[in-house]
Amino acid sequence: MTPTTVDTPLSCEVTRIRPSGGWRAINLAEVWRYRELLFFLTLRDIKLRYKQTALGVAWAVIQPLATMAVFAVFFGKLGKLPSDGQPYALFVLTALLPWQLFAYALTQSSNSLVAEQRLITKVYFPRLIIPVASVLSGLVDFAVAMCLVMIGMAIFGVVPTVAIIALPAFVVFAVFTALAIGLWLSALNVQYRDIRYTIPFLTQFWLFVSPVAYPASMVPEQYRVLYGLNPMAGVIEGTRWALLGTTAPDWGLMAVSAGVVALLLTGGLLYFKRMEKTFADVV
Repeated sequence: MTPTTVDTPLSCEVTRIRPSGGWRAINLAEVWRYRELLFFLTLRDIKLRYKQTALGVAWAVIQPLATMAVFAVFFGKLGKLPSDGQPYALFVLTALLPWQLFAYALTQSSNSLVAEQRLITKVYFPRLIIPVASVLSGLVDFAVAMCLVMIGMAIFGVVPTVAIIALPAFVVFAVFTALAIGLWLSALNVQYRDIRYTIPFLTQFWLFVSPVAYPASMVPEQYRVLYGLNPMAGVIEGTRWALLGTTAPDWGLMAVSAGVVALLLTGGLLYFKRMEKTFADVV
């Protein structure tokens, strides 16, 4: 959308909001001008998530802890899956850290436009802010879960190496991955409401094709390039490397993953902005 101001014969200013086209539709400067709205929407999403809950933010600890326990019993103890020389419980927990950030951000951003239909139909602002705010709100859970990982590392006597300085880069990678796919799904969800039913299946399937319960080294060499098309594989391996000092991720495959995310994000921005002018009418 492109707001323009014109003067009327009565010296009153009238702002006309018209849809823009082409590459000009990606107006990130306009999003920056609405950064305060982005902040308040993110803060509101955080508050709403734990409003009227008995345990509050403790859910950010309970969820990965319960998942870790299930994986440790069935895949670690019974399945005897390798863990790159680390305690299996900690091996899984460090993978769940970026995975739950990604899964939450993807789910929330995909459903964000439909959830905000009243706001969309009444007020003008860059619609891109809505899925971005949904993604950013997941960082609070990540920070809380990070404390759990640090406690686990202390219990098992694992000392982080200098590689931990690379952890923020992998967090940003996970956020951009969720946003890239969330832009596509959020815009599609406005047009086709059954998209929301595919999201739980998508995240569940994605969990098992990502190295959460197993190391990426188990993937046969002939499938490694194909495996690199999954950006979360590199994020999870990179997070483990940054926290536990395991084998460093394949940087060549990380470059492939970065290219995939860049392509999805660019396409998602273009498609989102193309469909933006119809959101208020359809949602």
